[in-house]
Amino acid sequence: MVATAFSTGGGANFFASAALNSSVSATDIAMPQKIAVTGATGRTGALVVKELLDRGVDVVALVRDLSKAETSLPNDDDGSLTVIQCDLGSEKDIISTITSNDCDAAIWCATGFSDNPQQTLIEKIQGIFGVAITPKQSIDAVGIPALAKCFQADDKDSNNTTPKVIMLSSAGVTRPSWSEEKKAMFEGSADIPIVRLNPFNILNIKADSEERLRQSRVPYTIFRPTGLNDKWPAGARPIFSQGDVAVGRINRADVAKILVDCLSTPDATGKTFEAFSLQGYPPAPSVSTALSRLQKDSDGPLSDATLSCTYSAMQQLLPGETQDAAALAMGQTYEQLDEGETGRLGERGSENAESAAPKPSS
Repeated sequence: MVATAFSTGGGANFFASAALNSSVSATDIAMPQKIAVTGATGRTGALVVKELLDRGVDVVALVRDLSKAETSLPNDDDGSLTVIQCDLGSEKDIISTITSNDCDAAIWCATGFSDNPQQTLIEKIQGIFGVAITPKQSIDAVGIPALAKCFQADDKDSNNTTPKVIMLSSAGVTRPSWSEEKKAMFEGSADIPIVRLNPFNILNIKADSEERLRQSRVPYTIFRPTGLNDKWPAGARPIFSQGDVAVGRINRADVAKILVDCLSTPDATGKTFEAFSLQGYPPAPSVSTALSRLQKDSDGPLSDATLSCTYSAMQQLLPGETQDAAALAMGQTYEQLDEGETGRLGERGSENAESAAPKPSS
C-alpha cells in the first residue's frame, strides 16, 4: 500500500493518505452482515447502499419517500435490500425500525427536517425554519442520538472494536464558532463560501449532532468530506486529516467507499476526520493504515503547532492554479476562479446562498 503521513516533534501523526478499493487488509475485520442506511435515496446515501450490496452486505434502507426509493436504489435480485419508510425526526420510528430488523450497525447519510405525514402544515413550516434557527429541531439532532441508543455497547458484545454508528458530516462544521484570531490564522479554511454564508445554519447543526454522537456510549466514526463533486475523478486517493482545516474536492463514490470501509476498520472507531482526494495516485488495499495515524477524539484537540502544519500542507494541495479557497464565491469552481469567470450563484459577497443550501435527503 502506498500511504504517507506527516508528524511534528514526535507527536501524534495528523495527516495521512490512502487510495481506495474494496480489498481487506490484515488490520481489517469481517464486515457486519446487516447495515441500516438513513438518507438512502440521497445522492451519497444511494451510493452507500450500492457499495454495501456490491460487497454482499444486507441493507435496511430508511427512506422518507417509497416511490423515490423505487427509482433511486439499486435493483435487488436476491432479497438483500429492505426498504422501510421511516420518519427520521421520530426517535420511536428509528428505534423500532433498527431493532425489529436486527441491524448490526448504521450509516447516517441524512439531513433536513422531519417529514411526518401526520404533522400539520404549521408544524412542517416550523420544522423547515427550525433547520435555519436551531439544531434542536433538525432530524440530525433526533435521529443520531436515536441510532446511538440502538447500538450502545453491551458488556456481552465482544465486537465493540468497530464503529456501530458512522455519521456522514461535513468539513467546516466547527469553523463558524472559531475565534476571530483563529479565523485569521486559517483564512483559507475559515473564509470559504460554505463557512462564510453557512446557509440555514447547516454547519452548526452538523457540529451539534456530532457532539451528541460523541457523548453517547456507542462506538462511532464521524467522517467530514470536503466539497462533494461528482465531476471529480472517482477512485482518487483520499487525503485524511483532523482539525477541520481541510479544503478540496472528493467524489461521492469515494465518500461512500470510505463510509463502508469504516464498518470493518477498528482504527476508525472513536475518531473524527476530514478527507479530500488527489487524482492520479494508485489505489491502496485499505484505509486502515492511514486511519491508524489519526488520533482518537478522546485524546483532545490537536495542538496549535500540529494544526498549523496540517493547514500549510492542505493549502498546497488545493485544486486549480490560483489555490485561494477564500477568494471563491459560493457556486464558483476553482477553474472559474483561475479564468476570472463568475460562478452560478453570482459574485462573491452577493451569492444566492439559500438556493445552495442542502436539501433534505430521503
